[in-house]
Formats: sequence, structure tokens, C-alpha cells
Amino acid sequence: MANALTIENLHKSFKLGFIPKTKEILKGISLSVEEGTIFGYLGPNGAGKTTTIKTVLGLIFPDRGEIRIFGQPHLAAKARERIGFLPENPYFYDYLTAAEFLDFYGRLFRLDKEVRTERSRRLLKRVGLERAADLQLRKFSRGMLQRIGLAQALINDPAFVILDEPLGGLDPIGRKEIRDLIVQFRAEGKTVLLSSHILQDIEMICDRVAVVVDGRILNQGPLHELVSEKILFTEIALSAIDPGSVAGLGEIVSVHGERILLKVFDDAKIERVLAIVQAKKGRLHSLIPRTETLEDLFIGIVKGQ
Repeated sequence: MANALTIENLHKSFKLGFIPKTKEILKGISLSVEEGTIFGYLGPNGAGKTTTIKTVLGLIFPDRGEIRIFGQPHLAAKARERIGFLPENPYFYDYLTAAEFLDFYGRLFRLDKEVRTERSRRLLKRVGLERAADLQLRKFSRGMLQRIGLAQALINDPAFVILDEPLGGLDPIGRKEIRDLIVQFRAEGKTVLLSSHILQDIEMICDRVAVVVDGRILNQGPLHELVSEKILFTEIALSAIDPGSVAGLGEIVSVHGERILLKVFDDAKIERVLAIVQAKKGRLHSLIPRTETLEDLFIGIVKGQ
């Protein structure tokens, strides 16, 4: 499968402070994003995620390294016209209505009036803002601004969509709706580079991930290969028994009224817990094996530095 994005040995430094000192932000970033996939780009604040994205978009220039988009140099017009972008903290002229805003971006791509009108209408419906078409952006909530930002990223029908923290500031319903849209992009054959610190969302929708810490990629690959399927512990929820009767068999995470949440790390002790529950006429609510999560992987990588 061909790559939508290829980055090789990318370096970038900035001069910071009143008496400028050079600080290296990107220290040899290399990664590839296959066409038709969702690629998660993860890292703590200040790791270099946004700087990487800005170099890909040509907003800043790398000190050295190579960036190719669909096999072409990243500054080539034919490569850039195939990109849609939603920045982390977008600034929009807030006296425009939603429809006027999308029409403006359509003009930047030299779309015909009929195409702009039809595409704007369709995109507003797709992001759930069809009823806000004539509402000024200054009256939009944070979640609505994220949605209209996502719509503008699609106005040119891009093959490659770059989203920098698109789920920030959204409530759980809004996050799910945006996640569903991103999954739809993949179904349509689009490629998505998704930068985010919300690991649960990344784990739910991404095909591949890369973890960047202090300007270096410390791990990358298919998500199912990076996250182990080995069972770390078994989580047991039970009630109507004395917590002390199972305390020696695992870690009691919480006790709320009669309900106890227990982590059991030794498989041999699970049967003993169940036997105690049965003998004392307690109630078993759930028994769930827990495997490694992306959060476990991420924290392990970051703390290892």
C-alpha cells in the first residue's frame, strides 16, 4: 500500500528567550502514514506533535529532513491541494455565518459557486450544523466551532485530512459523533493523521500509532501489535459479602455501600474468590479480564524516559 505521508529524519529548532538560545524541538522524526488508514500521533504536551504538523503543511520550514505527500515534495501545489486541516486552536472570523464561512474557504480553493453552495450545505448537515447555517460563529459553542472547523477541512474534498486535537473540549456525545465522522473518512478512502492526547479515542479508531516524546518517536506501528493481549489482571465486581473475606486475594479498588471492586492478579485466586462469594451467599456482578491498553503503553513509554 502506498503512503499518503512519509517523513524522514525531520529536525527543527527554534531560538527562544530574550537572549535567544536554540532549542531543538524535533530530533530526527521518521514515520509513514499509509493511504486509507487512521494514524494516531501521540505525545505529552511539548513533545513536538504540532511542530511536526506545521512542517508537513509548510507553515514552518524544517532545518533538515524530507517530507513527501502522496510521493510528492510536501510544498508542491499538487500535494497541498489534496490536504484538509483542522488546527488545535482555530481562529475564525466570528461575524461570518456558518454558510458564509464555508463559502469563503470554498473560494480559496476556487470552487464554482454551485459547487460551493452544494458542498457547504452537505457538509453542514454532515457535522450536524444544518440548522446553524445562518448563525454567526461568535454565537457558536466550543463544540460547534470544532464541527464547523471540521467542515472547512473537508470543503476541498481532500484525500488526506490532518486533525490536531479535534476532540478537545467536546462532551462525550460530541466526541463520539466526531469519532464516527473520522471512521467514515476511512470508509470513503481518505487518510487521516490524528494528533490527540485523548488515548481512549485513539485506541478506538486508529489503525497505527506513533508515540513522540521530547522530539523523538519512541514507538510506532499497528495498534494491535503494540498493545499486548496478555491479561494483566481480572476485575471482579461483587456485593453482599465482607470486604475482609477477599482482601487477601487481590487489590480492593473501591467499596461503595455493599458493592466491592476487586483486582485479582493471580488467575489461581479467581476460583477462590468465586467460592467465597458462593459460600457467603454474595452476589457476583461482573468478571472482566483486563488486557494492556494504549494508556498503559503510553505511560510506560513516557515514564521510561
